[in-house]
Amino acid sequence: MQRGVAILVLGILAATVATSMISPAPAVAQEEKTEELTRKVKTRVAPIYPDIARRMSIAGAVKLVIVVAPNGSVKSSKAMGGHPVLVNAAMDAVRLWKFEPAATESTGVVEFKFQPQN
Repeated sequence: MQRGVAILVLGILAATVATSMISPAPAVAQEEKTEELTRKVKTRVAPIYPDIARRMSIAGAVKLVIVVAPNGSVKSSKAMGGHPVLVNAAMDAVRLWKFEPAATESTGVVEFKFQPQN
């Protein structure tokens, strides 16, 4: 009985490895190639350093991929990296940014650096 279970488990593992080797690369890899925004920022709002991050002395950078609508408002943002405690503060701030108008949407990366203040 145990030998049959072991063979079944090995078969499942082999099938999983085989299918993962065939699967295409995830779409996330394409988003990381996004360039810096070339549109000029008209209104820039600094993020509020979270109190819990201050108490825990959490520092670091947060990278966001943002989509700017033709009217200059931030249409969407998605975290590419950074400490989870700091990501929300960065996303809240970038939603308030305003860019110069353009004919089409723009996509790019914005980076925020958080340093604990004494």
